[in-house]
This record gives sequence, structure tokens and C-alpha cells, in this order.
Amino acid sequence: MEYKTLEKIYYSSPNDYEKIYLDRYNGDYTHRLHFDIGGNKAFFIVTPDIQKKMLGIQRMDKTVSRLCAQLPGKAIEQFTKRCLIDELVLTNSIEGVSSTRREMYDVLEGMGRGDAKKRFTGLTQKYIMLQRGEGIRLETCEDIRKIYDELVLPEVTEEDPKNAPDGVLFRKDSVSVCSGTQKEIHRGLYPERKIISAMESALEYLNDESEELLLRTAVFHYLLGYIHPFYDGNGRLNRFISSCMMAKELEPVSGYRLSYTIKENLGDYNNAFKVCNRPQNKGDLTPFVEMFISVIEKSMSALRDALEKRSALLTHYSLNIGSLPDADSEIIYELYSVLIQARLFSENGVSMGELCAHLNRSGETVRKKLAVVKNSGLLITKTVKREKFYGIDLELIDNFIAYNARQAHE
Repeated sequence: MEYKTLEKIYYSSPNDYEKIYLDRYNGDYTHRLHFDIGGNKAFFIVTPDIQKKMLGIQRMDKTVSRLCAQLPGKAIEQFTKRCLIDELVLTNSIEGVSSTRREMYDVLEGMGRGDAKKRFTGLTQKYIMLQRGEGIRLETCEDIRKIYDELVLPEVTEEDPKNAPDGVLFRKDSVSVCSGTQKEIHRGLYPERKIISAMESALEYLNDESEELLLRTAVFHYLLGYIHPFYDGNGRLNRFISSCMMAKELEPVSGYRLSYTIKENLGDYNNAFKVCNRPQNKGDLTPFVEMFISVIEKSMSALRDALEKRSALLTHYSLNIGSLPDADSEIIYELYSVLIQARLFSENGVSMGELCAHLNRSGETVRKKLAVVKNSGLLITKTVKREKFYGIDLELIDNFIAYNARQAHE
């Protein structure tokens, strides 16, 4: 059953509006916050739809955990990097910040070589910390400012130095969120003392372990957006914090799908903010919580489906390696296996160095064996910054499998 917003009730049933509001606010399933939204105490209700979605998220997380345990470690590492690149590009894109997959890949590779001078290095480092399970403090206003400085401040000031925080911790002047037509949608809290007070209340709720973590994540995401503590970069900060919270409860890679799903559901996402900001809604955050839990559910569903599909394909191709040209050679057989895995899970393929390490062979030997695969027409080569990466033509493998199946029946 659809949850009818108080705003709709205000217009459709004005005589019942106040009673319905009080019934909701004082209900047994209502969670009340020490936080004001336009002069009203914030609250939300855990609806049956929210409960159902949260149970679904937990079930999908178990499936994702099982798949991550079953798949080769290198495959999960490659897949995680691929998801991370998606997340970095899209969290920038949502705020109109231009970045490409190639650029984010270069940042990741540069960090591996100790090169920390590229754009978005801070953003990338923070997201990598989620994968490693490194703790990120989210307890005080100072913690929020520290994350902001490391996450997005260099890019914010590069674009416009005037957008650097100029208060004690946050901004000292007012700021508005505007639509594409420059119509004001929301005005952030002001002055800074109100920002600090509201952020302290929001962080108190975020760290309240008597509440379900996913509910805290959804509510805090709204509260930070409502406070809007900085001139620019609030969205990237907010999505990172949500990913950070998700990684505590769910498989770490789940935190690398959030921006992708928000981008796909941007209309619903923005509308939920608008609805909950309106005075007629009287601080009811249920519409936003429903939307955000739905985003997490869709994100987990897409992650599960992607892993299940790749796992099934890896099994399918692995079982048929023996039918490929020269697969009677042990090293060629193993090379096919690595190339298939790289094609299914990695961003660009597998490098010569990675092949040598995996096969425990010299570069000269690996190059000779790659030449054998190339002669069969199966090898795919990609050059990124003068380095070659290798994969395999899965469509052509399917043709080999189909041909061999026909031959077996003749």
C-alpha cells in the first residue's frame, strides 16, 4: 500500500490533516528524531514496504557474500576495481563534475605506483578505504570537515576558490540549491552555529546503534542534504558517507554501486528531498527513507545479478576450455583460464606482469604462448598508456563451442 505523504493529505483532506499528522507522529512504529525540519520535529515510520525491502537487502547480501567467496580472489579484485571506477565517475557526474573512466583508472594505477598528484586522488583513496575495511570516524563535526577536506576540497577549490569553506568548520554564508533553471529548491541552514548544532544532532542519530544501520544511513543522507554544510561538494560527501555506512553492514563492494543507482533514479531521489523539505510535510521523512532503502535494494539487486551472471559465464567457459585450440598444453589451458577471467571481471584486461605472476612463467614464455592464442584469432589486446592488456574474444569462444557441439552430433 502506497504511503500517502502529509503534503497530499494537506490538499486532499484538509479537515483530517492535523489528526493524521498527530497519529503518525505519536504512532507505535514511529521513530522520532532530535532534529527540526522547518520548525517541525523530524520523524519517520518503518512501513511494511521498508521492512520488506530491508529483509530483501539482507538476503541479497548473503548471496553476494557467497558469490564473493566462491569466485577467484583475483576476479573479485578486478570486479571491485571496475565497480569503483563506475562509482567515482558517477558520483562526480551527478554534480556536473567531469571525469572519465580512463581518468579514474589512471588515478587508481597512479596510486599503486605512489603517484598521488592526480585529480580525484583524495576521492579515490577514501573509497579504497571502504574496500579494505579501514575505519572512518563519523562522530564529530571535525570528522565531517576532515573527510570533506580529503575527499573533494582540492577539486572544489580548483573549480572555484570562493567555494572553499570559510567558517570555523563549515560555510559562514548562506547557500541555495537551485534547479537547472536557477529556481531555488532549498536553502541550507544558516548561520554556521545552526549548521554545527544540526550536524551534531544528525551525527548523534547516525551513531545510535539502537537503530538499524540502513535506516540511520537513509535518514542521515537526508539530514546532511538538508543542512548543506558546504558551498559545493555536499553531494559527493553525502554519497561517500552512505557508502561508508553500507560497507559496515553489507559486502564492501556494495558501497561502490550507490551513485550508479542514484543516477538511474535521479528523478525519484531529487523529488524525495523536495517532498520532505516542504512545510506541509511537517518533518515526515518516511518518503525519503522509503526512496533511499529502495535505492539500496536496487543497488544490491544489480550487484547480485552482475556477479551471478559473471559467475555462470565463468563456469560455462571454464568447462569448455578443453575444446579450444592448443588447450591440450597445460600452460595454454591455464592462459585461456586467466584471459577468460580478465574478460569477464576486469576493466581493461590483464597485464603482462600479472600474467607472468599468475602463470609463474617468464615474460618470454608468456609472450610465446600469447602468440599461440593470437594465431587462433581469440586474443584481444588493448593498449592503455603504452601498456598492453590482454583478454579473449568470448563471442568467438561461443562459436568454437557451438562448432564442436555440431561436430559431436554428426
